[in-house]
Amino acid sequence: MNVLRKVRSFIKLNMETKLLLIEAFIYLGRARFLKGMPFSKVAPLLGDQMKETSLNPDFFNREVLASISKAIHIMSGYTFWESQCLVKAIASMKMLEKRNIESTLYLGTAKDEKGELIAHAWLRSGSFYISGAEGMERFTVVAKFAKRISINKP
Repeated sequence: MNVLRKVRSFIKLNMETKLLLIEAFIYLGRARFLKGMPFSKVAPLLGDQMKETSLNPDFFNREVLASISKAIHIMSGYTFWESQCLVKAIASMKMLEKRNIESTLYLGTAKDEKGELIAHAWLRSGSFYISGAEGMERFTVVAKFAKRISINKP
């Protein structure tokens, strides 16, 4: 019955929200595929290594950023594959790139309560954190990738 209730809820959504959720699901799948590849092949797709985009608040895109963040968060719970922090960050980055919105992906490491090394990824656009903001302050940034948007002018 739980599945039927969720399907009914999805059907009641407006078309724009449905399409955004479907898009998030597809990008999460693509990001999971990329996570399975050697990182040396994936890194160039993530942007300029060890660079950051502006921290200035992007008031014009605030609604888009929030809707993508929410869609990624919701759909990551419905994937048949692991969709944790790195997968969410890459998927969000690609969704923003499609909309010509800059972002920075961060990779960090820390030690857990047992002293084991753990990793985390998060994505920021302007001053807004799209994914992975929870707990990011515990991690030391070891890599960052700036996805700048170049607009070709004729």
